[in-house]
Amino acid sequence: MIRPTLTADGTAVRLPIRDFITAPLLDALAVAYAEDPEQLGRLLTQHAARVIALDLAAVDTDAAEYERAIRAAEADGTRDALLEELPIEQQLDPQYGPDAAIALAARITQHAAHIRHMSTKEPRK
Repeated sequence: MIRPTLTADGTAVRLPIRDFITAPLLDALAVAYAEDPEQLGRLLTQHAARVIALDLAAVDTDAAEYERAIRAAEADGTRDALLEELPIEQQLDPQYGPDAAIALAARITQHAAHIRHMSTKEPRK
């Protein structure tokens, strides 16, 4: 389970997803690349081109809405192709049963309440 913490400066609640989601995804991507660098390299290049095209369409004031939708669909397609290269367990969102979800929400609420309490205290003179 992802355990929320406070940021170092104590002004926000941090969900440390790096160790639980991002790092395993990067590891799986590196293994997939090592197994077939040519194929994965092509997929990454195609996806990069689609993402750049989507970004350009998003900021182009003259672009039609259908063009933005097409670019988004193309980026989704190459993203899906890349995700297929990853193990299935790395493609799933974290899921929590009711008790675990309530516990996570309670921890986040406790941290947020601490931040609010600390920010409303009057400074010492």
